[in-house]
Amino acid sequence: MAKTVLIAGASGVVGQAAVEHFAGMPEWKVVAVSRRAPLVRASGAWRHVSLDLTDAAGCRAAVAAMPLVTHLVYGALHEKPELVAGWRDPEQMATNLAMLRNLVEPLCELGALEHVTLLQGTKAYGVHLHRIAVPARERWARDDHANFYWLQEDFLRDIAARKNFAFTIFRPQIIFGDAIGAAMNIMTVLGAYAAIRREEGLPFSYPGGSDYLLEAVDARLLARAFHWAAEAPAARGETFNFTNGDVFVWRNVWPAIAGALTIAPGEPEPLRLAEYLMERADIWRSIAKRNGLVEPDLAKLLGRSAEYADYCMASLTGRAAPPALVSTIKIRQAGFGDCIDTEDMFRDLFAAMIEKRILPSPRSFA
Repeated sequence: MAKTVLIAGASGVVGQAAVEHFAGMPEWKVVAVSRRAPLVRASGAWRHVSLDLTDAAGCRAAVAAMPLVTHLVYGALHEKPELVAGWRDPEQMATNLAMLRNLVEPLCELGALEHVTLLQGTKAYGVHLHRIAVPARERWARDDHANFYWLQEDFLRDIAARKNFAFTIFRPQIIFGDAIGAAMNIMTVLGAYAAIRREEGLPFSYPGGSDYLLEAVDARLLARAFHWAAEAPAARGETFNFTNGDVFVWRNVWPAIAGALTIAPGEPEPLRLAEYLMERADIWRSIAKRNGLVEPDLAKLLGRSAEYADYCMASLTGRAAPPALVSTIKIRQAGFGDCIDTEDMFRDLFAAMIEKRILPSPRSFA
């Protein structure tokens, strides 16, 4: 049977990378599902279906009109306007469960589904609630807290057993990609911050708080892992932590980020990016119009990612965040060993965002 992958949340940081990856594989057909079309430059066989996953009837009708889907990469996500507070909101959890169910149930009825890839993250270990032991390991018992991850996972395990398809769950660390309007993509925040600082004649000062160890995930690397998991027997029914393979500290990687954007770094200047950037939305609009960028509306460019950046940088907390590192031994032993240097990730992604006209070329400020 021909392989057709449905990528849900296709305009998001994970989904967009997955569309670009699978569309480049000649043996795969790709159906990209999201409310708005992803910014994808791929010549392969893919098409976009605009769909609201909270609409059960709409999902059923859309699935009926698709080619038989053999694989699902589920990267869709519902977040509340107050991002971090929303992680504990029962309505947020219920909505995320309903969205997954609305898509998986009609796919199962067609009888062709072979594999589902589901996304979790380090909130599975309670990192948003308390200090976690490091490195976090997949074999641990569930952290005892309410989380839509558990609702989705329990649903998926049950229906997979009844309908005879496989699944793989990924728990990536902080994901970086070239999607716009995402809830959690710090790349757009860094790029807009650099452009605005340059426009104001100011250096690219580190805005965050105290240093702590982090792990990054290149969305393109994660997409390659999805491809591997879709076909690898060792990935069936498994949960995998996922990182680039190294660690980083914001302050230490800041010169590499500045270099990738060709802007001089400055002395640290603690501030909240969510407030700082939106106060300068008119500056971004001017930059975007002058350079013909794809999104002149700063709020639409960033989504809720600026709040997420403040959270990840421990901005103005007055204390260092505890380390929240994960073990990736399990996925390596299962057969996926690809990695990328996090500094190279920043360079590559910024170059891609400039090429896609998401960010201005540094030459435009000369």
